[in-house]
Amino acid sequence: MKKIAGLIIAGCIMGVGSLQAQGQMDAYKLSQTDINGTARYLSMGGAFGALGGDVSVMSTNPAGLGIYRSSEVVGTVSLNIFNTNTNWLSSQADMTKTRFNLDNFAYVGYFPTGNDDGLVSWNVGFSYNKLKNFNRRYKMSGNPSTSLSDYIGAYTELLEPYASPGDFNVKDPYANNVGLPWMSVLGVRTGMIGFVEDYGWDSFMGFTNNEDKWVPFGIDKANLEVQEHGGIDQYNFSFATNISNVFFIGATLGVTDLNYRVRTYYDEDFGAGNYLEWDNALSTDGSGVNVNVGIIVRPTDFLRLGVAYNSPTWYKLTDSFHATAKARNITEYPNDPAYSDETPVGVADYKFRTPDRWIFSAAAILGTNGLISVDYELSNFQNSRFHDVDGRDYLVNDDIRNYFRSVNTLKIGAEYKITPQFALRAGGYWQSSSAKSYLQDNELKEILPAGTLVNYSVDKGAYSASVGFGYRFTPNFYMDMAYVYRQQKENAYAFSSVFFDDPQYDVLSQSASLKTNTSRIALTFGYKF
Repeated sequence: MKKIAGLIIAGCIMGVGSLQAQGQMDAYKLSQTDINGTARYLSMGGAFGALGGDVSVMSTNPAGLGIYRSSEVVGTVSLNIFNTNTNWLSSQADMTKTRFNLDNFAYVGYFPTGNDDGLVSWNVGFSYNKLKNFNRRYKMSGNPSTSLSDYIGAYTELLEPYASPGDFNVKDPYANNVGLPWMSVLGVRTGMIGFVEDYGWDSFMGFTNNEDKWVPFGIDKANLEVQEHGGIDQYNFSFATNISNVFFIGATLGVTDLNYRVRTYYDEDFGAGNYLEWDNALSTDGSGVNVNVGIIVRPTDFLRLGVAYNSPTWYKLTDSFHATAKARNITEYPNDPAYSDETPVGVADYKFRTPDRWIFSAAAILGTNGLISVDYELSNFQNSRFHDVDGRDYLVNDDIRNYFRSVNTLKIGAEYKITPQFALRAGGYWQSSSAKSYLQDNELKEILPAGTLVNYSVDKGAYSASVGFGYRFTPNFYMDMAYVYRQQKENAYAFSSVFFDDPQYDVLSQSASLKTNTSRIALTFGYKF
Protein backbone atom coordinates (compact mmCIF):
# COMPACT_ATOMS: atom_id res chain seq x y z
CA MET A 1 0.00 0.00 0.00
CA LYS A 2 1.22 3.47 -0.82
CA LYS A 3 2.46 5.66 2.01
CA ILE A 4 2.10 9.40 1.77
CA ALA A 5 5.15 11.49 2.55
CA GLY A 6 4.98 15.05 3.85
CA LEU A 7 1.20 15.50 3.50
CA ILE A 8 -1.24 16.87 6.03
CA ILE A 9 -2.40 14.47 8.72
CA ALA A 10 -5.54 12.65 7.71
CA GLY A 11 -7.05 13.13 11.12
CA CYS A 12 -6.85 16.89 10.62
CA ILE A 13 -8.79 16.58 7.38
CA MET A 14 -11.45 14.54 9.12
CA GLY A 15 -11.73 17.22 11.78
CA VAL A 16 -12.74 20.03 9.42
CA GLY A 17 -15.86 18.25 8.16
CA SER A 18 -16.89 17.47 4.63
CA LEU A 19 -16.29 20.91 3.12
CA GLN A 20 -12.90 22.63 3.26
CA ALA A 21 -13.04 26.18 4.63
CA GLN A 22 -9.75 28.02 4.02
CA GLY A 23 -6.60 27.10 2.16
CA GLN A 24 -3.00 28.20 2.18
CA MET A 25 -3.25 30.19 -1.05
CA ASP A 26 -6.14 32.28 0.24
CA ALA A 27 -3.74 34.06 2.58
CA TYR A 28 -2.16 35.60 -0.51
CA LYS A 29 -5.41 36.24 -2.38
CA LEU A 30 -7.09 38.06 0.52
CA SER A 31 -3.99 40.14 1.31
CA GLN A 32 -3.48 41.56 -2.17
CA THR A 33 -3.81 45.27 -2.92
CA ASP A 34 -3.23 47.28 -6.08
CA ILE A 35 -1.46 50.61 -6.47
CA ASN A 36 -4.62 52.67 -6.63
CA GLY A 37 -5.54 56.30 -6.09
CA THR A 38 -5.63 59.55 -8.02
CA ALA A 39 -4.27 59.83 -11.56
CA ARG A 40 -1.28 61.78 -10.26
CA TYR A 41 -0.55 59.07 -7.70
CA LEU A 42 -0.83 56.36 -10.36
CA SER A 43 1.31 58.13 -12.94
CA MET A 44 4.14 58.44 -10.40
CA GLY A 45 4.04 54.77 -9.40
CA GLY A 46 2.45 55.45 -6.01
CA ALA A 47 5.72 56.86 -4.65
CA PHE A 48 4.15 59.43 -2.32
CA GLY A 49 5.27 58.23 1.11
CA ALA A 50 7.50 61.28 1.69
CA LEU A 51 5.97 63.58 -0.89
CA GLY A 52 2.42 63.86 0.45
CA GLY A 53 -0.05 66.41 -0.80
CA ASP A 54 -2.32 63.81 -2.45
CA VAL A 55 -5.51 62.25 -1.05
CA SER A 56 -4.20 58.76 -1.90
CA VAL A 57 -1.71 58.95 1.00
CA MET A 58 -4.52 58.24 3.48
CA SER A 59 -4.11 54.57 2.54
CA THR A 60 -0.30 54.60 2.93
CA ASN A 61 1.32 57.48 4.87
CA PRO A 62 -1.38 59.82 6.23
CA ALA A 63 1.27 62.29 7.38
CA GLY A 64 1.14 63.49 3.78
CA LEU A 65 -2.17 65.24 4.54
CA GLY A 66 -0.19 67.69 6.65
CA ILE A 67 1.44 69.02 3.47
CA TYR A 68 -1.90 70.49 2.30
CA ARG A 69 -2.29 74.28 2.35
CA SER A 70 -5.93 74.31 1.26
CA SER A 71 -9.02 72.17 1.39
CA GLU A 72 -9.78 69.91 -1.57
CA VAL A 73 -12.41 67.65 -3.14
CA VAL A 74 -11.19 64.95 -5.57
CA GLY A 75 -12.72 62.16 -7.66
CA THR A 76 -11.14 59.55 -9.96
CA VAL A 77 -12.61 57.25 -12.59
CA SER A 78 -10.79 54.68 -14.68
CA LEU A 79 -11.12 52.32 -17.62
CA ASN A 80 -9.40 48.97 -17.00
CA ILE A 81 -8.58 46.36 -19.63
CA PHE A 82 -7.56 42.99 -18.19
CA ASN A 83 -5.82 40.62 -20.59
CA THR A 84 -4.69 37.17 -19.46
CA ASN A 85 -2.32 34.88 -21.31
CA THR A 86 -1.67 31.26 -20.35
CA ASN A 87 0.82 28.77 -21.73
CA TRP A 88 -0.01 25.23 -20.64
CA LEU A 89 2.21 22.54 -22.11
CA SER A 90 2.94 24.73 -25.18
CA SER A 91 -0.76 25.50 -25.71
CA GLN A 92 -1.58 29.21 -25.38
CA ALA A 93 -4.89 30.92 -24.57
CA ASP A 94 -5.84 34.60 -24.28
CA MET A 95 -8.86 36.25 -22.67
CA THR A 96 -9.78 39.93 -22.24
CA LYS A 97 -12.16 41.75 -19.92
CA THR A 98 -12.95 45.47 -19.71
CA ARG A 99 -14.19 47.26 -16.59
CA PHE A 100 -15.12 50.86 -15.75
CA ASN A 101 -14.52 51.89 -12.11
CA LEU A 102 -14.94 54.71 -9.67
CA ASP A 103 -11.49 54.43 -8.08
CA ASN A 104 -11.73 57.03 -5.35
CA PHE A 105 -13.53 60.03 -3.97
CA ALA A 106 -12.07 62.18 -1.22
CA TYR A 107 -12.32 65.33 0.85
CA VAL A 108 -9.49 67.07 2.71
CA GLY A 109 -10.17 69.88 5.17
CA TYR A 110 -7.38 72.37 5.94
CA PHE A 111 -7.51 74.31 9.22
CA PRO A 112 -4.63 76.75 9.87
CA THR A 113 -3.94 77.92 13.42
CA GLY A 114 -2.31 81.21 12.44
CA ASN A 115 0.98 80.17 14.05
CA ASP A 116 4.34 80.22 12.24
CA ASP A 117 5.91 77.81 14.74
CA GLY A 118 4.60 74.89 16.73
CA LEU A 119 1.21 73.69 15.54
CA VAL A 120 0.90 75.47 12.17
CA SER A 121 -2.19 73.63 10.91
CA TRP A 122 -4.24 70.48 11.23
CA ASN A 123 -6.05 68.62 8.49
CA VAL A 124 -8.81 66.05 8.36
CA GLY A 125 -9.64 63.76 5.48
CA PHE A 126 -12.19 61.25 4.30
CA SER A 127 -11.75 59.04 1.26
CA TYR A 128 -13.21 56.09 -0.54
CA ASN A 129 -10.48 54.12 -2.30
CA LYS A 130 -10.59 50.86 -4.25
CA LEU A 131 -7.64 48.85 -2.93
CA LYS A 132 -8.03 45.78 -5.13
CA ASN A 133 -9.86 44.82 -8.31
CA PHE A 134 -10.31 41.05 -8.64
CA ASN A 135 -11.95 41.15 -12.08
CA ARG A 136 -10.33 38.88 -14.66
CA ARG A 137 -10.87 35.75 -16.75
CA TYR A 138 -8.34 33.18 -17.82
CA LYS A 139 -8.36 29.85 -19.60
CA MET A 140 -5.94 26.91 -19.74
CA SER A 141 -6.09 24.33 -22.52
CA GLY A 142 -3.61 21.50 -22.92
CA ASN A 143 -2.84 17.80 -22.86
CA PRO A 144 -1.66 17.04 -19.32
CA SER A 145 -0.33 13.61 -18.43
CA THR A 146 -2.17 13.55 -15.10
CA SER A 147 -5.94 13.51 -14.58
CA LEU A 148 -7.93 15.31 -11.92
CA SER A 149 -9.26 11.86 -11.03
CA ASP A 150 -5.68 10.73 -10.32
CA TYR A 151 -5.38 13.59 -7.84
CA ILE A 152 -8.69 12.74 -6.18
CA GLY A 153 -7.65 9.10 -5.88
CA ALA A 154 -4.33 10.06 -4.27
CA TYR A 155 -6.07 12.55 -1.99
CA THR A 156 -8.49 9.85 -0.84
CA GLU A 157 -5.55 7.68 0.17
CA LEU A 158 -5.14 10.18 3.02
CA LEU A 159 -8.27 8.74 4.59
CA GLU A 160 -6.81 5.33 5.30
CA PRO A 161 -7.31 3.89 7.88
CA TYR A 162 -9.79 6.56 8.93
CA ALA A 163 -12.35 5.68 6.23
CA SER A 164 -13.29 2.65 4.17
CA PRO A 165 -15.32 2.18 0.97
CA GLY A 166 -18.42 1.41 3.02
CA ASP A 167 -18.32 4.87 4.61
CA PHE A 168 -19.27 6.41 1.26
CA ASN A 169 -22.51 4.44 1.06
CA VAL A 170 -24.31 6.26 3.89
CA LYS A 171 -27.43 8.25 3.09
CA ASP A 172 -25.70 11.64 3.22
CA PRO A 173 -21.90 11.25 3.03
CA TYR A 174 -21.53 15.06 2.77
CA ALA A 175 -22.94 15.57 6.27
CA ASN A 176 -20.52 17.20 8.72
CA ASN A 177 -21.02 14.43 11.28
CA VAL A 178 -19.75 11.89 8.73
CA GLY A 179 -16.52 13.81 8.27
CA LEU A 180 -15.65 12.67 4.74
CA PRO A 181 -13.91 15.28 2.57
CA TRP A 182 -16.28 16.58 -0.12
CA MET A 183 -13.79 15.93 -2.93
CA SER A 184 -13.50 12.23 -2.13
CA VAL A 185 -17.27 11.87 -1.86
CA LEU A 186 -17.85 13.64 -5.17
CA GLY A 187 -15.20 11.48 -6.82
CA VAL A 188 -16.74 8.23 -5.59
CA ARG A 189 -20.34 9.20 -6.37
CA THR A 190 -19.51 10.20 -9.96
CA GLY A 191 -17.34 7.17 -10.64
CA MET A 192 -14.12 9.13 -11.07
CA ILE A 193 -12.38 6.99 -8.46
CA GLY A 194 -12.99 3.62 -6.83
CA PHE A 195 -11.44 1.18 -4.42
CA VAL A 196 -9.35 -1.68 -5.83
CA GLU A 197 -8.67 -4.55 -3.44
CA ASP A 198 -4.99 -4.84 -2.49
CA TYR A 199 -4.31 -1.66 -4.44
CA GLY A 200 -6.23 1.12 -2.71
CA TRP A 201 -8.10 4.14 -3.91
CA ASP A 202 -7.32 5.02 -7.49
CA SER A 203 -8.67 6.62 -10.62
CA PHE A 204 -11.14 4.87 -12.89
CA MET A 205 -11.08 7.76 -15.35
CA GLY A 206 -7.32 8.07 -15.48
CA PHE A 207 -6.59 4.36 -15.88
CA THR A 208 -8.28 1.37 -17.46
CA ASN A 209 -7.87 -2.37 -16.87
CA ASN A 210 -6.12 -4.08 -19.78
CA GLU A 211 -5.44 -7.81 -19.30
CA ASP A 212 -5.42 -7.39 -15.51
CA LYS A 213 -2.85 -4.59 -15.67
CA TRP A 214 -3.42 -0.94 -14.88
CA VAL A 215 -2.14 1.07 -17.82
CA PRO A 216 -2.31 4.81 -18.59
CA PHE A 217 -5.49 6.07 -20.22
CA GLY A 218 -4.39 9.32 -21.85
CA ILE A 219 -6.20 12.68 -21.84
CA ASP A 220 -6.94 13.99 -25.33
CA LYS A 221 -7.55 17.50 -24.03
CA ALA A 222 -8.21 19.33 -20.76
CA ASN A 223 -9.65 22.83 -20.23
CA LEU A 224 -9.85 25.09 -17.20
CA GLU A 225 -11.74 28.39 -17.30
CA VAL A 226 -11.71 30.77 -14.33
CA GLN A 227 -13.86 33.88 -13.91
CA GLU A 228 -13.16 36.20 -10.98
CA HIS A 229 -15.15 39.24 -9.83
CA GLY A 230 -15.21 41.68 -6.95
CA GLY A 231 -12.81 43.92 -5.11
CA ILE A 232 -11.62 45.42 -1.85
CA ASP A 233 -12.97 48.89 -0.98
CA GLN A 234 -11.66 51.03 1.84
CA TYR A 235 -13.15 54.03 3.62
CA ASN A 236 -10.49 56.16 5.33
CA PHE A 237 -10.89 58.64 8.17
CA SER A 238 -7.65 60.60 8.58
CA PHE A 239 -6.09 63.29 10.72
CA ALA A 240 -2.74 65.07 10.28
CA THR A 241 -0.80 67.98 11.77
CA ASN A 242 1.95 70.33 10.59
CA ILE A 243 4.51 71.19 13.25
CA SER A 244 6.75 74.14 12.36
CA ASN A 245 6.68 73.14 8.67
CA VAL A 246 9.29 70.50 9.57
CA PHE A 247 7.35 67.59 11.07
CA PHE A 248 4.13 66.23 9.62
CA ILE A 249 2.31 63.54 11.60
CA GLY A 250 -0.81 61.65 10.57
CA ALA A 251 -3.06 58.70 11.31
CA THR A 252 -5.86 56.90 9.44
CA LEU A 253 -8.60 54.58 10.56
CA GLY A 254 -9.59 52.39 7.62
CA VAL A 255 -12.83 50.43 7.27
CA THR A 256 -12.56 47.80 4.55
CA ASP A 257 -15.22 45.89 2.59
CA LEU A 258 -14.20 42.74 0.71
CA ASN A 259 -16.22 40.81 -1.84
CA TYR A 260 -14.82 38.10 -4.07
CA ARG A 261 -16.55 35.78 -6.51
CA VAL A 262 -14.96 32.98 -8.51
CA ARG A 263 -16.47 30.42 -10.86
CA THR A 264 -14.31 27.66 -12.32
CA TYR A 265 -15.07 25.01 -14.89
CA TYR A 266 -12.71 22.12 -15.63
CA ASP A 267 -13.13 19.23 -18.07
CA GLU A 268 -11.07 16.36 -19.43
CA ASP A 269 -11.80 14.47 -22.64
CA PHE A 270 -10.34 10.95 -22.78
CA GLY A 271 -11.75 10.11 -26.23
CA ALA A 272 -14.23 7.38 -27.16
CA GLY A 273 -16.94 9.09 -25.11
CA ASN A 274 -15.01 9.12 -21.83
CA TYR A 275 -14.92 12.44 -19.98
CA LEU A 276 -15.16 14.24 -16.66
CA GLU A 277 -16.42 17.70 -15.70
CA TRP A 278 -15.85 19.71 -12.52
CA ASP A 279 -17.73 22.97 -11.81
CA ASN A 280 -17.07 25.15 -8.75
CA ALA A 281 -18.34 28.38 -7.24
CA LEU A 282 -16.96 30.33 -4.26
CA SER A 283 -17.92 33.68 -2.76
CA THR A 284 -16.17 35.55 0.05
CA ASP A 285 -17.74 38.54 1.81
CA GLY A 286 -16.86 40.51 4.87
CA SER A 287 -15.39 43.64 6.40
CA GLY A 288 -12.34 44.65 8.37
CA VAL A 289 -10.52 47.50 10.07
CA ASN A 290 -6.94 48.77 10.03
CA VAL A 291 -4.85 51.69 11.25
CA ASN A 292 -2.14 53.61 9.38
CA VAL A 293 0.28 55.98 11.12
CA GLY A 294 3.18 57.94 9.67
CA ILE A 295 5.55 60.85 9.87
CA ILE A 296 7.29 63.06 7.30
CA VAL A 297 10.35 65.14 8.17
CA ARG A 298 11.50 68.08 6.04
CA PRO A 299 15.07 68.83 7.17
CA THR A 300 15.61 71.20 4.22
CA ASP A 301 13.41 72.82 1.61
CA PHE A 302 14.48 70.32 -1.04
CA LEU A 303 14.36 67.04 0.95
CA ARG A 304 11.56 65.10 2.61
CA LEU A 305 11.90 61.81 4.47
CA GLY A 306 9.00 59.61 5.51
CA VAL A 307 8.20 56.44 7.41
CA ALA A 308 4.80 54.81 7.90
CA TYR A 309 3.36 51.72 9.50
CA ASN A 310 0.23 50.10 8.07
CA SER A 311 -1.31 47.70 10.53
CA PRO A 312 -2.84 44.37 9.49
CA THR A 313 -6.44 44.44 8.39
CA TRP A 314 -8.52 42.39 10.80
CA TYR A 315 -11.33 40.80 8.79
CA LYS A 316 -14.50 38.93 9.65
CA LEU A 317 -15.38 36.91 6.55
CA THR A 318 -17.90 34.40 5.29
CA ASP A 319 -17.29 31.88 2.51
CA SER A 320 -20.05 30.18 0.55
CA PHE A 321 -19.13 27.36 -1.84
CA HIS A 322 -20.64 24.66 -4.00
CA ALA A 323 -19.44 22.08 -6.56
CA THR A 324 -20.98 19.84 -9.20
CA ALA A 325 -19.26 17.03 -11.08
CA LYS A 326 -20.04 14.61 -13.88
CA ALA A 327 -18.11 11.70 -15.38
CA ARG A 328 -18.58 8.89 -17.89
CA ASN A 329 -16.28 5.92 -18.37
CA ILE A 330 -17.78 3.72 -21.06
CA THR A 331 -14.42 2.01 -21.67
CA GLU A 332 -14.54 0.45 -18.19
CA TYR A 333 -18.34 0.44 -17.81
CA PRO A 334 -19.85 0.29 -21.32
CA ASN A 335 -23.46 -0.06 -20.11
CA ASP A 336 -23.42 2.69 -17.49
CA PRO A 337 -24.58 6.27 -18.17
CA ALA A 338 -22.74 9.37 -17.05
CA TYR A 339 -22.93 9.90 -13.30
CA SER A 340 -23.30 13.37 -11.78
CA ASP A 341 -23.52 14.69 -8.25
CA GLU A 342 -23.21 17.93 -6.33
CA THR A 343 -22.18 19.07 -2.89
CA PRO A 344 -24.51 20.97 -0.59
CA VAL A 345 -23.85 24.68 -0.27
CA GLY A 346 -21.18 25.07 2.37
CA VAL A 347 -20.86 28.16 4.56
CA ALA A 348 -17.86 29.03 6.72
CA ASP A 349 -17.48 32.03 9.05
CA TYR A 350 -13.94 32.89 10.08
CA LYS A 351 -11.47 35.65 10.87
CA PHE A 352 -8.44 36.63 8.84
CA ARG A 353 -5.51 38.92 9.56
CA THR A 354 -3.49 40.30 6.65
CA PRO A 355 0.24 41.04 6.95
CA ASP A 356 1.30 44.46 8.17
CA ARG A 357 3.49 46.82 6.13
CA TRP A 358 6.35 49.26 6.68
CA ILE A 359 6.98 52.08 4.20
CA PHE A 360 10.25 54.04 4.02
CA SER A 361 10.35 57.03 1.68
CA ALA A 362 12.41 59.92 0.38
CA ALA A 363 11.56 62.78 -1.98
CA ALA A 364 13.74 65.46 -3.53
CA ILE A 365 12.22 68.79 -4.60
CA LEU A 366 14.21 70.03 -7.60
CA GLY A 367 13.71 73.78 -7.67
CA THR A 368 10.22 74.97 -8.54
CA ASN A 369 9.65 72.69 -11.52
CA GLY A 370 10.71 69.15 -10.69
CA LEU A 371 10.65 66.41 -8.08
CA ILE A 372 11.57 62.75 -7.71
CA SER A 373 10.28 60.36 -5.07
CA VAL A 374 11.15 56.82 -3.97
CA ASP A 375 9.28 54.42 -1.66
CA TYR A 376 10.38 51.05 -0.30
CA GLU A 377 7.72 48.81 1.23
CA LEU A 378 8.23 45.66 3.29
CA SER A 379 5.38 43.27 4.08
CA ASN A 380 5.83 39.81 5.61
CA PHE A 381 3.17 37.45 4.25
CA GLN A 382 4.20 34.85 6.83
CA ASN A 383 2.28 36.96 9.36
CA SER A 384 -1.09 36.26 7.71
CA ARG A 385 -3.38 34.29 10.01
CA PHE A 386 -6.71 32.47 9.84
CA HIS A 387 -8.80 32.06 13.00
CA ASP A 388 -12.18 30.61 13.78
CA VAL A 389 -14.96 32.87 15.04
CA ASP A 390 -13.73 32.37 18.60
CA GLY A 391 -10.18 33.42 17.71
CA ARG A 392 -8.52 30.00 17.67
CA ASP A 393 -5.73 29.40 15.13
CA TYR A 394 -6.34 27.21 12.09
CA LEU A 395 -3.77 24.53 11.32
CA VAL A 396 -3.29 26.09 7.89
CA ASN A 397 -1.35 28.90 9.62
CA ASP A 398 1.62 26.54 9.92
CA ASP A 399 1.64 26.17 6.14
CA ILE A 400 1.45 29.96 5.70
CA ARG A 401 4.59 30.33 7.81
CA ASN A 402 6.35 27.69 5.72
CA TYR A 403 5.15 28.69 2.25
CA PHE A 404 5.37 32.48 2.24
CA ARG A 405 8.00 35.15 2.82
CA SER A 406 8.48 38.91 2.95
CA VAL A 407 7.45 40.93 -0.10
CA ASN A 408 9.64 43.83 -1.20
CA THR A 409 8.11 46.65 -3.24
CA LEU A 410 10.08 49.47 -4.79
CA LYS A 411 8.24 52.51 -6.18
CA ILE A 412 9.67 55.47 -8.02
CA GLY A 413 8.04 58.56 -9.49
CA ALA A 414 9.01 61.87 -11.07
CA GLU A 415 7.25 65.06 -12.12
CA TYR A 416 8.34 68.05 -14.16
CA LYS A 417 6.33 71.23 -14.77
CA ILE A 418 6.64 72.36 -18.38
CA THR A 419 4.64 75.48 -17.48
CA PRO A 420 3.02 76.55 -14.21
CA GLN A 421 -0.21 74.99 -15.53
CA PHE A 422 1.08 71.82 -17.23
CA ALA A 423 3.12 68.97 -15.70
CA LEU A 424 4.45 65.67 -17.07
CA ARG A 425 4.87 62.60 -14.87
CA ALA A 426 6.29 59.08 -15.00
CA GLY A 427 6.84 56.24 -12.60
CA GLY A 428 6.65 52.54 -11.88
CA TYR A 429 7.11 49.86 -9.31
CA TRP A 430 8.54 46.36 -8.90
CA GLN A 431 7.18 43.81 -6.43
CA SER A 432 8.80 40.51 -5.45
CA SER A 433 6.93 37.22 -5.12
CA SER A 434 5.26 36.35 -1.82
CA ALA A 435 5.90 32.62 -2.39
CA LYS A 436 9.04 30.80 -1.33
CA SER A 437 11.01 29.13 -4.12
CA TYR A 438 9.83 25.59 -3.42
CA LEU A 439 6.21 26.75 -3.61
CA GLN A 440 6.92 28.41 -6.96
CA ASP A 441 8.67 25.25 -8.17
CA ASN A 442 5.83 22.89 -7.12
CA GLU A 443 8.00 20.98 -4.66
CA LEU A 444 5.62 21.16 -1.71
CA LYS A 445 3.04 18.90 -0.17
CA GLU A 446 -0.53 19.10 -1.28
CA ILE A 447 -2.10 22.55 -1.68
CA LEU A 448 -5.68 22.87 -0.42
CA PRO A 449 -7.60 25.85 -1.86
CA ALA A 450 -10.70 27.16 -0.13
CA GLY A 451 -14.20 25.80 -0.34
CA THR A 452 -14.73 23.30 -3.15
CA LEU A 453 -12.01 24.71 -5.40
CA VAL A 454 -9.19 22.50 -6.65
CA ASN A 455 -7.37 24.99 -8.89
CA TYR A 456 -5.02 27.69 -7.59
CA SER A 457 -2.23 30.02 -8.69
CA VAL A 458 1.15 30.90 -7.18
CA ASP A 459 2.45 34.49 -7.20
CA LYS A 460 5.71 35.14 -9.09
CA GLY A 461 5.89 38.93 -8.73
CA ALA A 462 4.61 42.01 -10.55
CA TYR A 463 5.77 45.27 -12.07
CA SER A 464 4.19 48.38 -13.57
CA ALA A 465 5.15 51.36 -15.72
CA SER A 466 3.13 54.56 -15.89
CA VAL A 467 3.00 58.00 -17.50
CA GLY A 468 0.66 60.93 -17.10
CA PHE A 469 0.10 64.64 -17.10
CA GLY A 470 -1.70 67.29 -15.10
CA TYR A 471 -3.31 70.52 -16.18
CA ARG A 472 -4.50 73.33 -13.93
CA PHE A 473 -7.39 75.20 -15.57
CA THR A 474 -7.59 77.80 -12.79
CA PRO A 475 -5.79 78.22 -9.46
CA ASN A 476 -8.56 76.07 -7.95
CA PHE A 477 -9.65 73.57 -10.60
CA TYR A 478 -7.39 70.93 -12.14
CA MET A 479 -7.37 67.66 -14.08
CA ASP A 480 -4.88 64.77 -14.05
CA MET A 481 -4.63 61.81 -16.41
CA ALA A 482 -2.56 58.62 -16.14
CA TYR A 483 -1.87 55.51 -18.16
CA VAL A 484 -0.62 52.46 -16.22
CA TYR A 485 0.57 49.14 -17.59
CA ARG A 486 0.87 46.37 -15.02
CA GLN A 487 1.92 42.75 -15.37
CA GLN A 488 1.34 40.07 -12.74
CA LYS A 489 3.10 36.71 -13.21
CA GLU A 490 1.81 33.47 -11.70
CA ASN A 491 2.00 29.71 -12.07
CA ALA A 492 -1.53 28.33 -12.43
CA TYR A 493 -2.53 24.76 -11.53
CA ALA A 494 -5.70 22.86 -12.37
CA PHE A 495 -5.14 20.86 -9.15
CA SER A 496 -2.37 20.07 -6.68
CA SER A 497 0.46 17.56 -6.88
CA VAL A 498 0.67 14.70 -4.39
CA PHE A 499 3.97 13.06 -3.45
CA PHE A 500 4.42 9.52 -2.09
CA ASP A 501 7.30 7.65 -0.48
CA ASP A 502 7.48 5.60 -3.69
CA PRO A 503 7.87 8.12 -6.56
CA GLN A 504 6.11 5.80 -9.03
CA TYR A 505 2.82 6.73 -7.34
CA ASP A 506 3.39 10.50 -7.41
CA VAL A 507 0.63 12.63 -8.92
CA LEU A 508 2.35 15.54 -10.63
CA SER A 509 0.22 18.50 -11.62
CA GLN A 510 1.66 20.43 -14.55
CA SER A 511 1.57 24.20 -14.20
CA ALA A 512 0.66 26.84 -16.74
CA SER A 513 2.46 30.14 -17.04
CA LEU A 514 -0.15 32.84 -16.33
CA LYS A 515 0.36 36.53 -17.09
CA THR A 516 -2.28 39.11 -16.19
CA ASN A 517 -1.67 42.32 -18.13
CA THR A 518 -3.70 45.33 -17.02
CA SER A 519 -3.96 48.57 -18.95
CA ARG A 520 -5.58 51.41 -17.04
CA ILE A 521 -6.53 54.92 -18.08
CA ALA A 522 -7.39 57.06 -15.04
CA LEU A 523 -8.88 60.54 -14.96
CA THR A 524 -8.99 62.73 -11.84
CA PHE A 525 -10.78 66.03 -11.31
CA GLY A 526 -10.01 68.13 -8.27
CA TYR A 527 -11.10 71.41 -6.74
CA LYS A 528 -9.11 73.33 -4.12
CA PHE A 529 -10.72 75.91 -1.86
